[in-house]
Amino acid sequence: MSISRFIETKVSGVRTRNERRKDARPGELLDAALDLFVEKGFAATRSEEVAVRAGVSKGTLFLYFPSKEELFKAVVRENISGRFTEWNSEFENFQGSTADMIRYCFRIWWERVGNTKASGITKLMISEARNFPEIAEFYRSEVINPGHELIRRILQRGIDSGEFRPMNVNYAVYSVLAPLMFLVMTKHSLGACVSADFELDPETYLNVQVENLLGGICVREEKT
Repeated sequence: MSISRFIETKVSGVRTRNERRKDARPGELLDAALDLFVEKGFAATRSEEVAVRAGVSKGTLFLYFPSKEELFKAVVRENISGRFTEWNSEFENFQGSTADMIRYCFRIWWERVGNTKASGITKLMISEARNFPEIAEFYRSEVINPGHELIRRILQRGIDSGEFRPMNVNYAVYSVLAPLMFLVMTKHSLGACVSADFELDPETYLNVQVENLLGGICVREEKT
């Protein structure tokens, strides 16, 4: 191989690695931001810290995300709100009873959100939303509203099929959400809601909660 060809190959290889690195940066920045937002909260996290943890300059961070608020929104979209298309599609294509659908939702929520760092976003919003109205409105629009709508559709499916008794689905949504929020707060608040001598197993807890919920809303067969 000639020297010129050798140099060209090396330069091409460096360019390819740099291009790959550039393509990976948004994801690396979002991962670093998620870690810090969950660890420190929104107010206490500084953009410089995110850049350092991702191994880039602050200027590079702002090339992708012009403000901390935009960075936080991107983190939420990447980890939660961007998945509603997938979740609604699963609702449309689910084969089985609505009771089984709710069991599936509890299990999948734990696997995809509750048992991941993304669950810390919920705790962050509970504690800091009042101080950041723009972020609160964004979260309401992109997470809370579509989440409530999906749960309402699930409950209405059960009512329409005769599996569930008639109910006010706007309020029944909170019966579904309450045990999930309790688990998030327990996980991210050092178990403050649980007795020190009791070890809470998340999967057992969710199984108990979903069966209690279904026991209250399922239509019972009359004994003859």
